[in-house]
Amino acid sequence: MPSRRTVVPDNILTIVALLVVTAVAIGFAFAWTQTRKQTQQLKEDTERLRLQEKETARQAEQRAQELVERARREIDQQKDTRALEAEGRLQVIEGQVKAAEAKIAAADARVLEAEVKSREVVLKSREQAEAEAARVMQEAAQRLKQQEERQGRREQVLREKEDLLASRELDMTRREKGLQTREQQSQAHEAKATELVELQKRRLEEIAGMSGEQARGVLMDQFREDARRGAANDAKRIEDEAREEAEKRAKRVIGISIQRFAGEYVQDRSVTSVSLPNDELKGRIIGREGRNIRALQEATGVDFIVDDTPETIVLSSFDPIRREVARAALEKLILDGRIHPTRIEEVVAKAQEEVERAMREAAEQAMMELQVTRVHPEIVKLLGRLRYRYSYAQNVLRHSVETGFICGLMASELGLNVRQARRAGLLHDIGKAVSHEQEGGHAVVGGQIARKHGEDEVVANAIAAHHEDEPCRTVLGHLVAAADTLSGARPGARREMLESYVRRLEELEHLSTTFKGVERAYAIQAGREVRVLVEPSEVSDAESALLAREIARKIEESMTYPGQIRVTVVRETRAIDYAK
Repeated sequence: MPSRRTVVPDNILTIVALLVVTAVAIGFAFAWTQTRKQTQQLKEDTERLRLQEKETARQAEQRAQELVERARREIDQQKDTRALEAEGRLQVIEGQVKAAEAKIAAADARVLEAEVKSREVVLKSREQAEAEAARVMQEAAQRLKQQEERQGRREQVLREKEDLLASRELDMTRREKGLQTREQQSQAHEAKATELVELQKRRLEEIAGMSGEQARGVLMDQFREDARRGAANDAKRIEDEAREEAEKRAKRVIGISIQRFAGEYVQDRSVTSVSLPNDELKGRIIGREGRNIRALQEATGVDFIVDDTPETIVLSSFDPIRREVARAALEKLILDGRIHPTRIEEVVAKAQEEVERAMREAAEQAMMELQVTRVHPEIVKLLGRLRYRYSYAQNVLRHSVETGFICGLMASELGLNVRQARRAGLLHDIGKAVSHEQEGGHAVVGGQIARKHGEDEVVANAIAAHHEDEPCRTVLGHLVAAADTLSGARPGARREMLESYVRRLEELEHLSTTFKGVERAYAIQAGREVRVLVEPSEVSDAESALLAREIARKIEESMTYPGQIRVTVVRETRAIDYAK
């Protein structure tokens, strides 16, 4: 079939075009009308505002004129009032002048009366002075007479002494002559003895086969060796006596302190792990394309390690406070169940507040245990941060409390200020809270912080000097150092990595074997004691004490270690024989 075409008449197109043009014209007309109305309304509003401004200006001008008139009237009234006040003051001044004149007249009368009285006093004083002068002259005459009598007696004694000296001089002259005779005889004997000594010396040189200088050198070497051994014996004896007495007193003080203090020792692990109810939560914590775990890491500054360990997420960070905030936030998110970036930010903020509150409460609890008061808020804040810091896996805050107790107990035994000792012991490691923010050792930084926040100079010096970074100026510094060593050196208080522990033992044994006469050296008691075996033919008993002291000094100079190391030198002589 042939296809049909739809033909649109030209008149219909024309009508449609006219309708469109008409609609556009009507729209323009309507818009122009609305614009004209708005323009007229704006003109009316502008005219109304202009009239209001004129009316406001007229009212303001009228108000200003009224204020000026009122001010003028008030000024006139004030002028009249001030004139009246001035007249009243003038009358008062005239009365005061009259009263002053009356006082001047009375003063003149008193002056005349005073002059009369002063003349009478002068006359009486002159009479008294004359009588006193007569009395003094009489006493002076008596004293002069007594001095003359004493002078006469002294002259008599001097004459007797002169006679005695003359007799002694004669005696001395006779003795001097006898001494001269004896001196001549002794010179003759000395010359004879010198000849005999020279002769004996030549015979000894011939017999010994060496010169006098060589013999003198041999004798000096023997004297030096004898003197060295004698000094070693004396030093050992003195050291033994001093050590025995010091050990008695130190053991008494430390023993009483340790017996009176019993602390709880809880060691937290340095790696934080968070347990999950199931492994499905790992996916929710990671989130779509890792957005949740990225939000957690950005908000806390901690690395979240999700591995194959079942139902466990590991938190990794060098800052223990951040790690604790991350742990608390993650546990809250697990309990809440809503895990998304917005909720993560809210929970981390709450966890930070809780951790700060916990640190403040821990610091206040430590201060309450030691009865330490009036501490600056900044120091309290730093003290609380020690709750999450560890030294060789020993909690620094509990170590500080323990040091404070031990230091206070030793101070009480020695009759010192117990409160001050406890305060210094508690704050001695405060520098460890900011050691990563300021340069210098924690002891020096702690002393600077204590001085900055108004602590007593004795306490600040004890804090700065407990590791000998600053000279110790009081006994309290030595007590803090001793208490710190006792707290850190007790068995089980601190832990070391196995590699560093073995390296320290090897270095300790190697240092001990570098000395002359040492046969073997063994590190025992977890590196807190080294036993040195020496050759008995090369090292004597007296020299053993010197060797132990030298090894101890070498260890102090070359090694870093917690607590103290005991050096024991063992010298053993064995005699072996066989019966056949």
